[in-house]
Amino acid sequence: MAPTSPAAPPTAPEAPSGPHPGTPSGDPAADGHRAGPTGLLLTAARLNAGRTAALALLSTVSAAATIALPAALGHTLDLVLDGGRGHGAWLALCAALIAAEVLADAAVALLTGTTNARCAAWLRGLGLTHLLSVGPYRAARFTPGDLVTRLTGNATEAATAPATAATGLASLLTPVGGLVALAFLDLWLAAVFLAGVPLLALMLRAFTRGTSDCVERYQRVQGDIAARLVEALSGARTVAAAGTEARERARVLAPLPELGVQGRRMWQVYGRAVVQGGILVPLLQTAVLAAGGIRLAAGAVSVGELLAASRYAAIAAGAGAVVGQLSSLVRSRAAARRTTELLAVPPVPAGTRPLPPDGPGRLELRAVTASRGGTPVLSGVDLVVPGGTTLAVVGRSGAGKSVLAALAGRLADPDSGQVLLDGVPLTEAEPGALRREVGYAFERPELFGGTVGGAIAFGPYEPPRPDIVAAARSASADTFVRRLPDGYRTALADAPLSGGELQRLGLARAFAHAGRLLILDDATSSLDSVTEREVSGALTRDVRSGTRLLIAHRASSAARADLVAWLEDGRVRAVGPHAVLWEHRDYRAVFAGGPGETR
Repeated sequence: MAPTSPAAPPTAPEAPSGPHPGTPSGDPAADGHRAGPTGLLLTAARLNAGRTAALALLSTVSAAATIALPAALGHTLDLVLDGGRGHGAWLALCAALIAAEVLADAAVALLTGTTNARCAAWLRGLGLTHLLSVGPYRAARFTPGDLVTRLTGNATEAATAPATAATGLASLLTPVGGLVALAFLDLWLAAVFLAGVPLLALMLRAFTRGTSDCVERYQRVQGDIAARLVEALSGARTVAAAGTEARERARVLAPLPELGVQGRRMWQVYGRAVVQGGILVPLLQTAVLAAGGIRLAAGAVSVGELLAASRYAAIAAGAGAVVGQLSSLVRSRAAARRTTELLAVPPVPAGTRPLPPDGPGRLELRAVTASRGGTPVLSGVDLVVPGGTTLAVVGRSGAGKSVLAALAGRLADPDSGQVLLDGVPLTEAEPGALRREVGYAFERPELFGGTVGGAIAFGPYEPPRPDIVAAARSASADTFVRRLPDGYRTALADAPLSGGELQRLGLARAFAHAGRLLILDDATSSLDSVTEREVSGALTRDVRSGTRLLIAHRASSAARADLVAWLEDGRVRAVGPHAVLWEHRDYRAVFAGGPGETR
């Protein structure tokens, strides 16, 4: 294992692909992230114990061959110069040591790559699994771009720690072994080298301390830029329409000066270590050679021993390998800290109670209070939706409609109070059963599944093809889907969808998985009046019967519901048929956009 120079500072992180070891589960992962970044990295090493042990063994073999080779070469040279016999066996030994070093280094390189890939896949799987378990509202404390950075670049950098630690002992063994071997050759030569060791130790200490702080800051600024970029890309049409490309570019790149500052700090620390090592290491080697020349002239060492001594001085001065290992571990721990920040968000507690079989879908909210970002949204809400009833929830913007919809299906939990479905508190319900019985359609649905048919089928179970087509027909989506190049098999990327068509596919997905409770969170806002009326009729006529909770912004939607819950300032002001509530001037103003106006 030849000495190396200090590892260069990290560039923009990449996410190498590699075999995924499976979805993480069990106590080891939980114990790891609770113990902080060090515990997380130790858990990753335990999960790859066989590979890390093999890395430690092979890197030690390489280090042993590196240390033994100079002595063997020196002795062989002395035999050749003396004209004695037996140098052929020593030449064979030298060849064997070189082969062992090369083969061991090749195996270390291969194992390092596979171990890093598996650890990165495990860390990403652990982070993604936990992220999905905390629910959309708790996860919202992280921006999408920051999450992408944490689960890709930071996970990749943190994943190098087990392999780095496994080879770290050999990296330390090589210079220490070189120094010990030098002492065995000649104590005076070792003493000459030791005179410069304090300077070498100071260089290592300064490099490690200087790297730690700037690497952590660099990674955080990277996450900030990624978050801004994702925001800009998601609003690209708005930016283009407003003609604010230059302003948005400036906003996205605003943290770039800070990134440059931290990047330059890393390069300065690295460059300082390289310069110091470039001066110190040759000086040590030159001092040992000079002293060795004097000892050779005095007959204290042979030519072969001088050759070995010069090589051992170079090996012992190879602090760059140790610096590189330390730098890599510092970066890995800083990256692991960002992963543990994600894992520290508490998951939504899972219940174990099954829902009553064939329940009617009675939904009940008892004294429910909820806030978002520290701002109260719902306050003491009491609401009962009888099984099989279609309830429209109306109110001005900010009244708490979407929060109520999220609580009704346990996409979020209330700060206080209870939400019950068929008498079972949602916090106690078994998650799998709850997801099968509660369906959602949103104003801006995200489609998954690869194909249009797969997007409709996406859910806790895959409905048969006839049910998928029937759901699309109920959502008035079947006609335009059949006009696509490959119909239901058309790839989503090849299906240019308008806002209304996208919303209809989201409705079809909800209809295909409709259970005892179906929640439509403003899911018909992009439909024209005729299509909305057709969908509403199909919802009553064709979709599995059950309770319907509709977040409504149109008077026509509220009119077709059995009951209307009128929210105002986070409270239920009234519940009743639309026709009865319409008599209230303030209720009419909810739809008209101004007091007293009707539409």
